[in-house]
Amino acid sequence: MASTTTASIYDTITNQIITALERGTDTFSLPWHRSTVPLSRPVNAATGKAYRGVNVLALWASAEAQDFGHGLWATYRQWQSLGAQVRKGEKASPIVFYKVLDKRDDDQAEERGSSTRIFAQASHVFNASQVEGYALPEVPDGEDFDPILQADAFVSATGASVRIHGDSAHYTPATDTITMPDRERFFATASGSAAQNWYATLMHELIHWSGADHRLARTFGKRFGDDAYAMEELVALSGQSAPPATLQ
Repeated sequence: MASTTTASIYDTITNQIITALERGTDTFSLPWHRSTVPLSRPVNAATGKAYRGVNVLALWASAEAQDFGHGLWATYRQWQSLGAQVRKGEKASPIVFYKVLDKRDDDQAEERGSSTRIFAQASHVFNASQVEGYALPEVPDGEDFDPILQADAFVSATGASVRIHGDSAHYTPATDTITMPDRERFFATASGSAAQNWYATLMHELIHWSGADHRLARTFGKRFGDDAYAMEELVALSGQSAPPATLQ
């Protein structure tokens, strides 16, 4: 059973995510992928390990709410160990970590057939944008991109207006245009190469494009998170051959 402290941290993280959703957006953008620096899963600057589970959503939401442009996080002491200092007045972001305690000396635990117990505990981290004295790692060069000619031909045949600009992927109903980031921002993942991930994201936005009033006339919704918006996202995801890629 969760302690009062653990329950409180879960509530804090949940409310933080809800707040990020309720902020809304004017375009159909992939959430939390607005920065020009690498953004995939948030990473601990001291250990180099990626955060997992609910912490990924919590730190994405915190970065979105505070316009952080970096995916590096660490505790106050961890930043100090890296020779950096959290600026005075900066607010920490909550996360949850799980601690495994050895209970082999616990007769009751042995009777239950378990020698360990896992406890959820709260912790607080700061983003790299909140510290001084830390040199950010260089942004890696983009990966080689092999165009998929059949995909290019298909997109061209639809007549969709696609512009390459900025760092987000979205369809804008008002101008009937699809916006895509530079191809160099994409990298290979377990689901495919950099090129495959770029085209997967483009196809996702192309499905949104197909729902315009003068095409299939789907209801897009008025704001991020409402029922119609969620349904439109389900349509785009179900019709997509591969999941949208993480931008670099």
